[in-house]
Amino acid sequence: QVQLVEAGGDLVQAGGSLRLSCASSRSISSLNVMGWYRQAPGKQRELVATITKGGTTNYADSVKGRFTISRDNAKNTVYLQMNTLKPEDTAVYYCQARLVILDYWGQGTQVTVSS
Repeated sequence: QVQLVEAGGDLVQAGGSLRLSCASSRSISSLNVMGWYRQAPGKQRELVATITKGGTTNYADSVKGRFTISRDNAKNTVYLQMNTLKPEDTAVYYCQARLVILDYWGQGTQVTVSS
């Protein structure tokens, strides 16, 4: 079992920045992949960024160059630094962790970007 708790969502103006955090109840060094997904109203949940146990990162094209995923193994926390935010980044952001073949999800944190 893995419990994930996100934090950092807020209301921000376009062009601003936010940093989301995801604290894991399990050592993240044991997790194969951790990631951030988002879901806007009326849309399907989509991948934002992932980071593997070895540190390999992957980003959605829409956030490349603006968002950065990172991990702090000592704190069992994964971060998503979001810069140059756009109104279309508005969504609930979810943290995800994969342990072997099982996926675990956090409760989500709301990010709202005003124009």
